[in-house]
Amino acid sequence: MATTKKIALAEDELVSALKNQETVAIKALYDMYSGALLGVISRIVLQHEVAEDLLQETFVKIWNSAGSYEPSKGRLFTWMMNIARNLAIDKLRSKDFKNSNKNQDLENNVDFINAQQEVNFNADTLGIKDLVAGMRPDYQEVLDRIYFKGCTHVEAAEELNIPLGTVKTRVRMAILELRKKFN
Repeated sequence: MATTKKIALAEDELVSALKNQETVAIKALYDMYSGALLGVISRIVLQHEVAEDLLQETFVKIWNSAGSYEPSKGRLFTWMMNIARNLAIDKLRSKDFKNSNKNQDLENNVDFINAQQEVNFNADTLGIKDLVAGMRPDYQEVLDRIYFKGCTHVEAAEELNIPLGTVKTRVRMAILELRKKFN
């Protein structure tokens, strides 16, 4: 697998190449500034896919308006950052973006409905705690910490003083054992 070499140009070379519409300029721009510009956009527009689309729009706008950049007025990065920021803000203010955010995912609706009907998970009423109590002690302690006390796998491993892989294996094995009881 061949790795591509990243292109880096000095700012004056980059500006000159941009104004002359040389393809090396857009490659260098992407290699040098895509991460930083995506970061600026992502802080404004929280959806990653939309932020990536806006990054592409930013590079197109930079390419098309490179002739209007004046080095005497500020650095190239500042000019590009302003383009990215303005495109992101325009996107947030756009009618189609606002309307698309009104449509919620199915998961959000289920959570919303559950919250409205005050449906709460209670392991005691489901009998799960009784089923877990009948399991091997090492499975019990892992499940107790992760599912009933809300610990992460890492926290459970630290509390039990066992390797993380062992915690994950015990959880998997315990769940398989519980599945057998439900089938």
